[in-house]
Amino acid sequence: MSDLGHVLVLAGGLSHERDVSLRSGRRVAEALREIGVDVSQRDADADLLSTLVSEPPAVVFPLLHGTQGEDGAIQEVLTLAGIPYVGSPPGSCRQTFDKPVAKGLLEAAALKTPPGAVLSQATFRDLGAAALLDALVARLGLPLIVKPARGGSSLGTSVVTEAESLPSAMVECFAYGQAAMIEQKIDGTEIAVSVVDTGSGPKALPAVEIVAESGTYDYHARYTAGTTEYFVPARLGDAVAQTVADAAVKAHRALGLRDLSRTDMIVDHHGTPWLLDVNVAPGMTETSLLPQAVRAAGIGLGDLVRDLLVVALNRR
Repeated sequence: MSDLGHVLVLAGGLSHERDVSLRSGRRVAEALREIGVDVSQRDADADLLSTLVSEPPAVVFPLLHGTQGEDGAIQEVLTLAGIPYVGSPPGSCRQTFDKPVAKGLLEAAALKTPPGAVLSQATFRDLGAAALLDALVARLGLPLIVKPARGGSSLGTSVVTEAESLPSAMVECFAYGQAAMIEQKIDGTEIAVSVVDTGSGPKALPAVEIVAESGTYDYHARYTAGTTEYFVPARLGDAVAQTVADAAVKAHRALGLRDLSRTDMIVDHHGTPWLLDVNVAPGMTETSLLPQAVRAAGIGLGDLVRDLLVVALNRR
């Protein structure tokens, strides 16, 4: 397929998720080459904008994760350069990457998210850490999930089962950002639902059920083969499967996303989905969730990426 022209896959960057991004980029580039697409891969560096202007590709697939990749920054650069790209517009990326903002928009769309609170590092330091932590436990109970208010791949995320562990969890979280989101840990089945739109509206792919060997789907469990068991499609009844699919599409629309997204959820024992995070640049590594859903849907990864590139190219 040469009708696309030259495709550029952007991967790498300087975020904590650089390694994951590079692996995602290689996987997508290889999948495109297998179906005959002219594709190259490059890092995001100080020469990127000048290169895009002097040697513009036909279309770009950005696979940068974390800061600059999912916070709207690289999307702004591509927009300035006039290069069509796969993915959501800058403003939608910004509001989705900021978890407290996204949480408010999801709740406004009548989607359930776990009860929680947000504390900045300055507040934690200046207003008395001990009293704040006591108030958190009194209000939200235990166990809790502590995670950076901005970021991905579960970096800086901890499960807190005892009040004595909360201070260290907050300190670890602040190593990855200036604010922490603390939420109740919902008991149930952990799933991820990817949404893709190849031109006929957003549609949910089969849900992926996640069973981490350690009990926590952290960075190690996400990217180390053999440490997590996946069930695709997830072991849900038909009615619940439709409910989670509808919730993912509704989240995609509520946040103003386009092309692709992934929503992480917990389905409780009543079959109710609780939305945890929405990702605008889902991973594409060997163990990533969206490629597993694509395979379960009977779609080739290269074919899906090509279709998304065509949509982006036509948008210009």
